[in-house]
Amino acid sequence: MERDGLFAGDDPFEIARGWLAEAEKSEMNDPNAVALSTVDADGLPNVRMVLLKEISEDGFIFYTNYNSAKGRELTANPKAAMVLHWKSLRRQVRIRGMVSREEGARADAYYASRSLKSRLGAWASEQSQPLDSRTTLMAKVAKITAQKGPNPPRPPFWGGFKIAPVEIEFWADGAFRLHDRFVWRRKGIGENWEIQRLNP
Repeated sequence: MERDGLFAGDDPFEIARGWLAEAEKSEMNDPNAVALSTVDADGLPNVRMVLLKEISEDGFIFYTNYNSAKGRELTANPKAAMVLHWKSLRRQVRIRGMVSREEGARADAYYASRSLKSRLGAWASEQSQPLDSRTTLMAKVAKITAQKGPNPPRPPFWGGFKIAPVEIEFWADGAFRLHDRFVWRRKGIGENWEIQRLNP
């Protein structure tokens, strides 16, 4: 199967990291923005933008409040899909897979790397819950700031999720809408990938 240039390589995580690195040079805002899809208790899909923070050797990692809508949905049904789309490169990567929490040293290190205001905000925000006013939120931030000081620990309700994919599709725009698409599929985590070219 002809698979060179943009699609060359035996490790889909390495290919995805390479594409993201290219996007970081050309995409104006948030090249790591991804649309994350989950389903609620009734099976109704939910999608929102989040920031992908790492493509590890075995998954795609982002961080959130575990009590948020997405956090609750992923805890109840640990399967998800996400898509990265870069208009500047005219490419996208689609991922589907199984979800696990990332809440050890890696989550601690990422939390510590955030600005102090963002760390305090993670403590203050009851993400996805009703809020009567911004004044209430800012008062809570002030209270948390006084309580937690300049080096707050990572909240126990905040951390990462990792999508370990069973399917990764790489898409590149082609002339006359004759796009190039290659999908990597495996039956389970840790199994060998099968690679297939798809029609545009």
